[in-house]
Amino acid sequence: MKVLIVPHADYYVLPTDELRAEFPDATFVEPQTPEERLREVVDSDAFYGTPTSEEMRAATRLRWIHNPGMGIDRLMKVPEIVASDVVITNSPGPHTNPMADHAFMFILALAHRLEESLNDQRQRVWDTVKYNYRMLPLNGSRLGILSMGGVGRAVAQRALPFGMHVYAMDPSPTDVPAGVRKVYPPEEVDEMLRHTDWLVVTSPFIPATADLINAERMALMPEGSHIVVVSRGGIVNEDALAEALHGGHIAGAGIDATAVEPLPQGSPLWDAPNILISPHTSALSTTLAAERQGIFFANLRRFVAGRSLAFVCPVGRGY
Repeated sequence: MKVLIVPHADYYVLPTDELRAEFPDATFVEPQTPEERLREVVDSDAFYGTPTSEEMRAATRLRWIHNPGMGIDRLMKVPEIVASDVVITNSPGPHTNPMADHAFMFILALAHRLEESLNDQRQRVWDTVKYNYRMLPLNGSRLGILSMGGVGRAVAQRALPFGMHVYAMDPSPTDVPAGVRKVYPPEEVDEMLRHTDWLVVTSPFIPATADLINAERMALMPEGSHIVVVSRGGIVNEDALAEALHGGHIAGAGIDATAVEPLPQGSPLWDAPNILISPHTSALSTTLAAERQGIFFANLRRFVAGRSLAFVCPVGRGY
């Protein structure tokens, strides 16, 4: 058995010495150049990372692709992967709580004017009166979540103790936390947005969610509402968001994922008012790498033993 390892970020790097120790009969290859990747993929049984179209066409034995992270949108952009019968798995779980924490970091920072307070601190300004009538109470406010997967559920579990009224949109919700008032089907997303003070985007990026929150849908949200994105860019229209922030209809935003990453220097988001931007770090934690490695090790044991793999992602679903 041969496994090709092509991580795309430092926190996806595998401890190959441990792999070789546990699976001495397997061959683990870490190609350093595109040419080496193309040569080695020909007889690989498993691929850790994202194969290119050319690599998929060259592969003759490939049976399994493991996505080291959660979202498989990069894989779905490769037509040869979509058309193949290669099993795709991902690594759900480790990102869930950090991403929900990050969403609430944005919410609390926006509600309590943290950026403004930090600017005052740096300039040694003490001006209590400036903040009169400007801090937003979360208790009684309305939170809408797109969608109710693992991260969405974790966001809801954090929102409920704050006294927020929690709603969600999801095509097939499961394990909905007690206290969530309603889960809307996708065709009723407009209705949810009409009474959403805080919109948190936790959806995968698939055709059904692309540009879902556009200018028209932002206009449905109450004046002074907020948008937080922690899953994928491309779901919220960034030009429309910048315009809505400048116009004041959307009062603030927290953005951790953008349609193009790194966020281009010319993006209107950089200069939009009352926006907090982080560089797609919401999933990161001190334990993320080890936990995701553990998922791969467990699935590799299944693969070697000829058992069904865990966390299989149906290609037709896209996540």
